[in-house]
Amino acid sequence: MPPIPLLLSAGEASGDMYAARLAAALKQRANLEIFGMGGPQMRAAGVDIVTDYSEVSVVGITEILSHLPSLIRAMRRLVAEAERRQPAFAILTDFPGFHLRLARKLKRRRVGNIYYICPQFWAWRPWRVRVVRRRFAQALCIFPFEEKFYGDAGVPVKFIGHPLVGAVRASLDRHAFFREQNLDPQKKLVTILPGSRAAELRQHLPILREACQRIHRESPSQFVIAGAPGTDAAALREAWRPQLPLKIVVGQTYDALAAADAAIVSSGTATIEAALLDVPMVVVYRVTPLTALLAKPLVRTPFFSMVNLIAGKPAVPELMQNDFTADRVSAKILRLLNDQSARESLRRDLAEVRLRLGPPGAVERAADAILQLVAAAQAQTHAPHGNAK
Repeated sequence: MPPIPLLLSAGEASGDMYAARLAAALKQRANLEIFGMGGPQMRAAGVDIVTDYSEVSVVGITEILSHLPSLIRAMRRLVAEAERRQPAFAILTDFPGFHLRLARKLKRRRVGNIYYICPQFWAWRPWRVRVVRRRFAQALCIFPFEEKFYGDAGVPVKFIGHPLVGAVRASLDRHAFFREQNLDPQKKLVTILPGSRAAELRQHLPILREACQRIHRESPSQFVIAGAPGTDAAALREAWRPQLPLKIVVGQTYDALAAADAAIVSSGTATIEAALLDVPMVVVYRVTPLTALLAKPLVRTPFFSMVNLIAGKPAVPELMQNDFTADRVSAKILRLLNDQSARESLRRDLAEVRLRLGPPGAVERAADAILQLVAAAQAQTHAPHGNAK
């Protein structure tokens, strides 16, 4: 039999990672032809990338306007490929601003939609869950409280656990990482995860550069910036003071986190990775002032960082928007570097977060659930029809 076509789509770096692992698990279980939108990790997993996520990876309400032409082009390419290849299902990974619209176009063309990594509508714009109910045959959620939220709204939902549990591990211990990067074992290490999108880097890097200068003045330290796969290391290095002890690594995020005494982490998936590696962290994020103003009435949660949402309390310091200043970042990091009791308290909270993320095997459970839907759809398609009278 020819391979079964599936459309798989991710719109940014973390989605690319999740979707790549799902593609590998699916291909181990069935003869599939997987195509769609993604990045380097999905390519490496054997997905036929028809449009790269770099064309659509934008953040913020105002930033989307300038990227509308590329967003429209990417949408048209995916829809055209779906019409040509007729996939059994489209598996859409988070990224709701784009994927909810894509799901509508695909459903009109009789392609079923599966949401893998559900959007966090419980945190902001909760009324949009109704759109998921209308356009998706199945939602696969990664936090236990999401199952109730989506289920109460009438969405067919399954809790699979968090895909990062059991997958986040360093390949080098602290000693080996320090040796490889020529770092000084007598000095503290601060690892920085500034974000992966261009808009995030524009907003974050100037503040982070000044914060690191202040940290270094108060407590001589060394710094590593961990870039996502495909990141331009030269662009990350630009405008940092030459006297600041700074290394840039790409594709070694887990090693850089595991070796750190403290980390500054852009809000998002990276905070979960840092929690799984038991790294004391400060979470930061900033968008343009207009985007912040427009988004403020939509937020329905007391915290922004995923770690604090899971913990149900301010387990890690989070500095968002106007609170994200060089002064405040440096003060929070210096406390983590110099106050052992603060580090220990934070790590106790991180241990509780890890328990709540569920057992390993989420990607495998997702693959099994998807292939059950595929098998049921195929059985229905090939079922004999009754004789016409």
